[in-house]
Amino acid sequence: MNSLKNKKLLLVVGGGIAAYKSLELIRLLKNAHSELEIILTNSGKKFVTELSISQLAQSEVHTDLFDYKKELTMGHIHLSRNADLIVVAPATANLIAKLANGIADDLASTTLLAANKTIIIVPAMNPKMWHNPSTQENLNKLQKNGLLICGPAEGETACGENGFGRMQEPQEIIEYISNFFINNSRLKGKTAIVTAGPTLEPIDPVRFISNNSSGKQGYAIAATLAKYGAKTTLISGPSSQKAPDGVNIIRVRTAQEMLNAVKKRCPADIGVFAAAVADWKVKDYHQQKIKKTREDLSIDLIENINIIEEISKNNKLKPKLLIGFAAETEDIINNAQKKISKNNIDWLIANDVSEDKEVFDGDYNTVIFLTNDIIEKWKKMTKIDVAHKLSEKIIKYFQ
Repeated sequence: MNSLKNKKLLLVVGGGIAAYKSLELIRLLKNAHSELEIILTNSGKKFVTELSISQLAQSEVHTDLFDYKKELTMGHIHLSRNADLIVVAPATANLIAKLANGIADDLASTTLLAANKTIIIVPAMNPKMWHNPSTQENLNKLQKNGLLICGPAEGETACGENGFGRMQEPQEIIEYISNFFINNSRLKGKTAIVTAGPTLEPIDPVRFISNNSSGKQGYAIAATLAKYGAKTTLISGPSSQKAPDGVNIIRVRTAQEMLNAVKKRCPADIGVFAAAVADWKVKDYHQQKIKKTREDLSIDLIENINIIEEISKNNKLKPKLLIGFAAETEDIINNAQKKISKNNIDWLIANDVSEDKEVFDGDYNTVIFLTNDIIEKWKKMTKIDVAHKLSEKIIKYFQ
């Protein structure tokens, strides 16, 4: 099956010696019956010509942001809106830096900044440039924003140095793009509920009890499931994270509000309960702010509702695949196994949140994947990569 047939692609050709590979990439895309629009940067013109590209693409090449006729209809907006996917190949360190830092000073960077579609970055640069902390910081920022990185490859570069920085070969890029469209439908028809962030349990109108959570891991999982085609609802406690594209987000504050929101959307095929729900709440809520007029103050706490337990014990509500999260500071595996048994969970992701692990509000996570029969210790990886690895397991579960 040709996953590229009739797909509308916007290809941005950056200015590097690897731009010559874009000509072969265009040829392969046309052979796959893709529809192409091409943006050629001013730097790109130094390496390949508009004539060569237009002949291969059988379409006009866009180069000028201030084209009077095209900008009458906001041409840089329509270029991205009309595409199913945007590919930047080659993506130079300069172009990556512009995109990561919101610089829009030509047609390519302006179109990319205004895009509402998935963008695949295909890096090509000197190995030292690739490993430069500024470049890596920019790439991490782009990945956090949902952009995909294809490559680079390791080997001899045009400057004669060896290392990572070589642009992927056109056939490898074709396979990456093809897999993107295949992956986008791998969970098509499935419904997913993801909870994320903390809950806040009020003490009085001013103060509350909560658990430490940025929501980053849950948001990454929701974004990834949506990209794989699942109809995804994210039920989030207070969080500063950006709402993922293609995800229906419902914002709540308390555990009870979160439970009510989950129940309204159950049953689902997939339930990922990554929220850090407050374990306790006050026994008696104070209608007015408690004044600091007493030397000693005691507040009675009672156990809060257990959302995942409430859902798992009701067969009418329980998702076909129920996944829980456990944040622990000691005896992680033993405590996680107890939660699997107690809450009737299919899978559980446990992580060590001790202070030295810097998990809270960080971009990395070291987790253990558990079922009744399996214990897998995953290496330290970004929370985005954890989301992708978990999503791959979910896809296999439903195959």
